[in-house]
Amino acid sequence: MESRGGVPARPPAYEGVWRFTAPAVDVSVPQARHAVRDLLKRQGVPLQDDAVQGLLLIVSELVTNAVRHAALLSPEVAVEVAIGPEWIRVSVEDNHPYRPKALETDAGRTGGRGLLLVREITREAGGVCDVEHTATGGKIIWAALPLRPAPSPAPPAPPAIPSPSA
Repeated sequence: MESRGGVPARPPAYEGVWRFTAPAVDVSVPQARHAVRDLLKRQGVPLQDDAVQGLLLIVSELVTNAVRHAALLSPEVAVEVAIGPEWIRVSVEDNHPYRPKALETDAGRTGGRGLLLVREITREAGGVCDVEHTATGGKIIWAALPLRPAPSPAPPAPPAIPSPSA
């Protein structure tokens, strides 16, 4: 953290950890996406629009997977958003023990590529993603992306200073 005159700088106002739960049903997918989008706006997280869209797609894919594949053993899913000064991490936790793997691309399949998509979006953004087991036997699937603030508009060029006439 930078400081001014030996006084530590305060952390950005957007930093923190937010967690919410939702039933493992289809309607929770858009609700989770909207909740994360609203959180980013409310907290003033400095993300470019394409990064926000990628992050929201990751949330949609992870919640969709939990709803489709874990609902039998996990009637509720938890979504967590953790924001630091240089990164943002989204995770989805359920109580199903199966640890999924990203599937290879298969042009003949119409589904089953959600985690592959999550991995690609994360990689392109310069982030990382993984799956972890919980102490209760479930799992957490997460993706962490670097925070790259939207570029500020370039300041206007200073006016030309006329040279003194001789």
